[in-house]
Amino acid sequence: MAQASRTAEVMEAIRRRLATRALAPGERLPSIRRFAAVMGVSPSTVVEAYDRLAAEGVIRSRPGSGFYVVGVAPSLDLRAPGPQRDRAVDPFWVSRQSLDAGAGVLKPGCGWLPPDWMPQTALRRALRQLARAPDALLAEYGSSLGPPRLRRILARHCAEEGLEIGPDALLLTPSGSQSIDLVCRYLLRPGDTVLVDDPCYFNFQALLRVHKVRIVSVPFTASGPDLDLFAAALAEHRPRLYITNSALHNPTGGTLTAQTAHRLLVLAGAHDLTVIEDETFAALEPEPSPRLAVLDGLERVIRIGSFSKTLSAAARCGYVAGPPDLIAALTDLQVATNFGGPSVAARQLPDIATTTSGRKFFPGAD
Repeated sequence: MAQASRTAEVMEAIRRRLATRALAPGERLPSIRRFAAVMGVSPSTVVEAYDRLAAEGVIRSRPGSGFYVVGVAPSLDLRAPGPQRDRAVDPFWVSRQSLDAGAGVLKPGCGWLPPDWMPQTALRRALRQLARAPDALLAEYGSSLGPPRLRRILARHCAEEGLEIGPDALLLTPSGSQSIDLVCRYLLRPGDTVLVDDPCYFNFQALLRVHKVRIVSVPFTASGPDLDLFAAALAEHRPRLYITNSALHNPTGGTLTAQTAHRLLVLAGAHDLTVIEDETFAALEPEPSPRLAVLDGLERVIRIGSFSKTLSAAARCGYVAGPPDLIAALTDLQVATNFGGPSVAARQLPDIATTTSGRKFFPGAD
């Protein structure tokens, strides 16, 4: 019975791809081994599901090549099981609802932890220390790259992962979103194409709309983007950027596997694609998963992060890690658009990060 149920699940997953046109007529289906890994079933289960769909005339087998969608798209089933919902959700509306809703109101998709989960004691202690800081610290602009001490902590954290960089390869910004905006300002022009995951963090969509670029979505699975569709999108649309969360993907919670990460980077290299890896949630992972920036060595992957989900969103502090020439260009761009980096409160983040409650969210602070 369990085997029959799993086979039915695989068949239904394929039918959904056909119904949404994620698989087009004549297109090759994912390989048996790959789809088995995506669905979390045995290869024999996928073989049985494919054979049944072939018997129904939905797909057909090409010996030595794989399974393909039949040449004529299946007719749409008009017997909808429930009310239809428009997938085109306004990301700006979602953001406003998350930011402006009153206390006690649910904030779907917000992604941040409740205030009482955060290191409140350390935050209050740091703010008291800040109140006793020299006048210049409270009144003047900060340095162009951001406080050196915090950049050293970030560099140490990167080294613990296997990414050897110095503090000068890091730029502190007012937020993770601001970090992505700087990269987009530098690399993109109106009309360029950017790949995102489907689904993805809603503010990626909002930010990219501001830059007037074309957004192409690739289905995201439990182990990362659907690589067959990812490769097809690269060949067809020639995007400049791909923006993703590799650790605790927002909103699916999925995590890249080593195999997916490797092939993704091979494809990025072959198509001259730059990847923005947002690791805002990475410190919350129970066990570290593969990081694109570590595997790539910041050759074509740009690491983005912030402390909003781990220490304090109110501090307004994010960062960019990348090759020196990129960091230099982004620093100039931040000076031109913001005349400085994060707010004065962000200068106390090293003290928060080095407390017991802070270290559990930010191991590089030790």
